[in-house]
Amino acid sequence: MLVMLFIMLLVAALLYRLRWRRLGHMLVLLALLLFLGIGCGPVPRFLLRSLQGAYDMEPPVEWAPRNIIVLLGAGTVGPNDERLQPSYYANGRILRAAQLYQACKLAGKACRLLVSGGDSQDHGEPEAVVYVRALRALGIPQSDLMVEARSMSTWQNAQFSRPLLAQYAPQHIVLVTSAVHLQRSLLYFAHFGITPQPVAGDWIRANRIPIPVSWNFVATDAAVHEYLGILRYHVYNMMGWNAPKAPPLHSQAS
Repeated sequence: MLVMLFIMLLVAALLYRLRWRRLGHMLVLLALLLFLGIGCGPVPRFLLRSLQGAYDMEPPVEWAPRNIIVLLGAGTVGPNDERLQPSYYANGRILRAAQLYQACKLAGKACRLLVSGGDSQDHGEPEAVVYVRALRALGIPQSDLMVEARSMSTWQNAQFSRPLLAQYAPQHIVLVTSAVHLQRSLLYFAHFGITPQPVAGDWIRANRIPIPVSWNFVATDAAVHEYLGILRYHVYNMMGWNAPKAPPLHSQAS
């Protein structure tokens, strides 16, 4: 968003140079209002409400005899020369997936946890492998962990998870990712015939504050990224650029 505001100011400067002062004034005023609207919170709060509102409360999960929890990746980090760790944005998802797994086991049901994520950051190790180490440290046995380590995007998370889900044939599927990411993820998974129960691992909150702060620009960028991903999906469908829609997974019927 800061780049967009900078471009708006450059265009305003060009308008002034061309002596189109009224248009220049209007563009500067618009850039200022947008800067304040984002930095002080109203714009990101509005954008995030539409994305996250449906997932503000953790829903009750009615576990079936055979379940699977799908955990989507959110990057990795490498502190100094140590082994890769889940990124700051991934820990909420990992914790929520582990909590759901334990709840499923306490209910006396069969449960697997599918971790989906390749090495999209070129860090030398897939996200799924890094997250599995964290889940093992949280007490989840290797025998109940499944790994999808090829996907480089949310679209591929859905595409490459489908054959693994079909192979396991769960009666209930739970999808865990960030609340801001859930709407787009559900759209992509539905394209591949997967209709999981969504559960948020974390939420983004914009600050309502009289002085602009950088965090609100980060929150706005995150929301705009999701809206563009949703828009791109519909445009690609209209142009016929997406893969054909897959039939529903029959294994999802309880």
